[in-house]
Amino acid sequence: MTRPAARGGSRASADRLARLLNLVPYLLARPGIEIAEAAGDLGVTERQLREDLELLWVCGLPGYGPGDLIDMAFDGDRVTITYDAGIDRPLRLTPDEALALVVALRMLAETPGVANRDAVERALAKIENAAGDLVGAPVAVQLPGDTERVRELRDAVQRGRALRITYYTAARDESTERIIDPLRMLSVSGRAYVEAWCRRAEAVRLFRADRIDAFTELDEAAVVPSRARPADLTDGVFRPAPDLPLITLRIGRGERWITEYYPCERVEPGDGDRWLVSLRVTDLGWARRFVLGLGPDVTVVAPAELADQVRAQAVAALDAYASALPPGAAAVADPAGSWAGR
Repeated sequence: MTRPAARGGSRASADRLARLLNLVPYLLARPGIEIAEAAGDLGVTERQLREDLELLWVCGLPGYGPGDLIDMAFDGDRVTITYDAGIDRPLRLTPDEALALVVALRMLAETPGVANRDAVERALAKIENAAGDLVGAPVAVQLPGDTERVRELRDAVQRGRALRITYYTAARDESTERIIDPLRMLSVSGRAYVEAWCRRAEAVRLFRADRIDAFTELDEAAVVPSRARPADLTDGVFRPAPDLPLITLRIGRGERWITEYYPCERVEPGDGDRWLVSLRVTDLGWARRFVLGLGPDVTVVAPAELADQVRAQAVAALDAYASALPPGAAAVADPAGSWAGR
């Protein structure tokens, strides 16, 4: 079996929904507008606009009879909305609907990386003002992983200053100090990141907020080179490149979660209930610590270098354990081969 390719279509659907919601008030304000002119204003082709108009014809109020649906008239290449199905009526929210919108907007305002936070806060203020006491109950919104450190980093990024950070790199198991010029804050899979130009690496890097051990806001403005580009995180933070090391593991039933948590290039059934899993890693040092942390139900199949590293560290750990045993105590059998194969 293989892992599915990147998901597609959801972004296009969201864009079309936004366009349809904007289309009716746009046409209401411009009766008799030429389709070509409307397509140009809306940034779509004439064909796409005609497809949107055909979809609008089957949209409307519950009941969805002829008198409930949006209707329009065509005069050659001109279009006029003749019935808008009440889309221009003032929106009236129930208390539950108003409260749900307030909670959603507060959560959106707290999400790192929101492109136009001012627009979110303006919309929130309008709804709270219109709803009045309907949403007067105190509501506290906190995203997963939204710690005090994340809030401090978000404020620092918004001030547009360069930061000196002490950062722990899990792949190399080391902490380094570097100066970064932040681009934005992001939230991916429940974790907060600072995306920034790293002066040490001379490239754009993602820094996990919970791995920034310390940071200092400098007295200089963040200066991001014109060649720097934000990362495409559509498929997640880690996007394995073909030049990264490829490792193959034989895993038992209890370790199959690996195939859901990490991007795997190949997953195949093996002997019994075991699977053969191949995935790319940033380096073999990280892979060694990863395999040792999984336990004895995992065997390194390839590369041989990783198997040797795992075996050597497992044996060293067992030797250290044996030397710490009291006189006369029996050491456990050597399980190093369970990780590395023999």
